[in-house]
Amino acid sequence: MNDLEGSTIKRRELLGGLAAGSAIAVASLDALPAAAAQAKRKRYVSVGVGSRNRMYQQAIWGPHKAHAELVAAVDTNPGRLALVGKLAGQNGAPAPKPYLATEFDKMVREQRPDVIIVTTPDTFHDDYLVRALEAGCDVLTEKPMTTTPEKAQRILDAVKRTGRHIRITHNYRYAPYRSQVKELLMSGEIGDVLSVDFHWLLNTSHGADYFRRWHSNKAMSGGLMIHKASHHFDLVNWWLSDMPVEVQAVGKRDFYTPAMAKRFGLVGGHERCHTCPETGDCTFFFSLKDDPALKAMYLDAEKYDGYFRDQCVWRPEISIEDTMNVIVKYQGGATLSYSLNAFNAWEGYTIAFNGTKGRLEHVVIEQAGISGLNGSSMGDEIQTRIIPMRGDPRDIPPATGAGGHGGGDTVMLAEIFDPNAPADPLLRRADERAGAASALIGMAANRCFQTGQPVKIADLVTGLTAPDYPRMPDHDGKVPMPRPLTKA
Repeated sequence: MNDLEGSTIKRRELLGGLAAGSAIAVASLDALPAAAAQAKRKRYVSVGVGSRNRMYQQAIWGPHKAHAELVAAVDTNPGRLALVGKLAGQNGAPAPKPYLATEFDKMVREQRPDVIIVTTPDTFHDDYLVRALEAGCDVLTEKPMTTTPEKAQRILDAVKRTGRHIRITHNYRYAPYRSQVKELLMSGEIGDVLSVDFHWLLNTSHGADYFRRWHSNKAMSGGLMIHKASHHFDLVNWWLSDMPVEVQAVGKRDFYTPAMAKRFGLVGGHERCHTCPETGDCTFFFSLKDDPALKAMYLDAEKYDGYFRDQCVWRPEISIEDTMNVIVKYQGGATLSYSLNAFNAWEGYTIAFNGTKGRLEHVVIEQAGISGLNGSSMGDEIQTRIIPMRGDPRDIPPATGAGGHGGGDTVMLAEIFDPNAPADPLLRRADERAGAASALIGMAANRCFQTGQPVKIADLVTGLTAPDYPRMPDHDGKVPMPRPLTKA
């Protein structure tokens, strides 16, 4: 979910230099003595202030201002640095001091931050994560943690060397209905899980948006297998409390192509929507100038770096896949069959866990739109069903919550910023081990796309251990005999 748009992709220096409950109540900053409030507040710095960072800005300036202050912002784009200062004022907060990306070390010396939040384009995560760790700072980053095995190894080595850890904001874990699935699996309702069938669908609003942005350059994002699917792989890793060991995958780009544009009756791919001569004929047209927030963040700021947020989805230089199928073998013996398609008729997912005592089916239909500034999935339709082996199905009323990503953002942000957050029996907090485990499945899949051969996770990195996961039903215990089949 890293949707920060940095400077142009052509400029390689781009930032290169239980079901979950409601949010924890936070006392109003105004109700605290000024000195006491200041003493309690942690000093945060944002590195990369595009759309994905907005969630953290709003949390710091809003419900968590009693415990946090944004003291500085780092970006390559002076326009976006100015915008974050303006937004701070609109929220009644002091403007964070702006620094260009080349001034990162200067920022650390001057501001002495407690926590550095990294929301740069994915390929640059490792640089800022390692530098933050070595500076003695706590560090938080958007998923994916990084994009290649070499970068993952660099991060794992830095964690070992410094003794510090990284928080990966895998907010999907926190959505109440997904936490509910975890609780059902932990309870042993379907026994121990032997296989998982998981299909994620992106529609032609949200799905197409990845092909307009820097994410369409695989060198920047790792492709949808890493940028998007790391969310999904992390969910399965956490739902199973297990580690992946081997991956097989195939991927292709079939829909967002110049050839498909011609099949739709268009001349072909162009540079961008803003200057496209076929705007009246292409229903994939995307207008930056008609969205005030996106206009301010991207269209008005592109004069500084030439980055276009509305690139043509049909242009030939796109290097990511839009159709992917993956099989993952887990250490505990379970297998995952997964697919991701970016041009579907609806948005959401279906997943089924096949266990020794039955099956758990979970379907979420999301009303997701353009990936922009709130990250919300509004109007979700959720169904969770337990089907005992040789028994009658039972629908489970879904747990729900308010806020972005099905209510998960609210719960996760409270856990991040509130020092009094309660202990979490579901262990939803993700560190660098979880970040690596999820991204490495995508990295292995990308390698499979190239070689056509299965890839072992252990061949990609060394020193990766399992995260702290909740205990699940084991694969060795006794299982009750299913009831007799009903005679015809």
